[in-house]
Amino acid sequence: MLENKNLIKISDLHAEINNNKILQGVNLTINQGEIHAIMGPNGSGKSTLAKVIAGHPSYCITHGSIKLNNQNITELSPEERAHAGIFLAFQYPIEIPGVSNADFLRIAYNANRQVNKLEELDPLTFFEFISEKLNLIGMDSKFLTRNVNEGFSGGEKKRNEILQMALLNPLVSILDETDSGLDIDALKIISNGINKLKNKNNTIILITHYQRLLDYISPDFVHVMQDGQIKYTGDAKLAKQLEQKGYNLLSTPII
Repeated sequence: MLENKNLIKISDLHAEINNNKILQGVNLTINQGEIHAIMGPNGSGKSTLAKVIAGHPSYCITHGSIKLNNQNITELSPEERAHAGIFLAFQYPIEIPGVSNADFLRIAYNANRQVNKLEELDPLTFFEFISEKLNLIGMDSKFLTRNVNEGFSGGEKKRNEILQMALLNPLVSILDETDSGLDIDALKIISNGINKLKNKNNTIILITHYQRLLDYISPDFVHVMQDGQIKYTGDAKLAKQLEQKGYNLLSTPII
C-alpha cells in the first residue's frame, strides 16, 4: 500500500508579532487524509500557528519554513496560500455589513476558479451549486441573503465558516477553536459537517481547548503546544488525559 503523501510540512518555524517571539521552533508533518488536533494552554501559540500557516500579515516568520505539497509557501501572500489550498476558519468570524453572504461566497469561489483558469459561475448557476453545500451542513438558504455574519448567533457564524470550507474545498483546513461558544446542538451539527468534508485527499487541523469537540471528530494525532513549540504528540487518548488532569500533566511524561 502506498503511503499518503505530506500535505503540510513545517520545519523549525519561528514567528513573532511586534517583536514578541511566539513560535519558537515548531515542527509538524501532516499527511493526506489525516485529522490533527492541536491543544495547549492559553498563550502557547496555537492560534498564532494557525494564522502563520494562513499567512496573516501581522506575523513575521523569522526562521524555518512551511511547505504545502512540497512547495515552499513561506513567502507567499495570504491570497496565494488560499488559492494553493489553505483555508482558515477564524475563532471570531468578523461581520461584513453591506455585503450579502451570497455575493461574498460567489466572489471567493470565482476567485479560485479564475486562478485555475476556469469559467466563473453566474449568480443563478452559483445559487444552484451553493444549495447543495447548504444541504450538506444543514443551513437554510435564507442565510445567503443576509449580510456576512451580521446578526448571526455564535453557532451560525461557525456554521458559515464550515459552509465556506465546503465551497472552497481546500487541501488543508485549519479550524481555530470552532467549538468555542457553541451549545451541544450546534457542536453536533458543525462536527457532522466537518466529518462529511474530510476525505482521503485533504487534511484538517483542529485547534481546541476541549475534549468535547474530539468526541465528535476523531483525530489521528493530538499535539500539545507549550511555549511556542509542540511538546507532545499522541493519539486521541492524549486529549482525554488532558481533559481529566489538565495541563499540569505537561510537567510529567504522558506518552
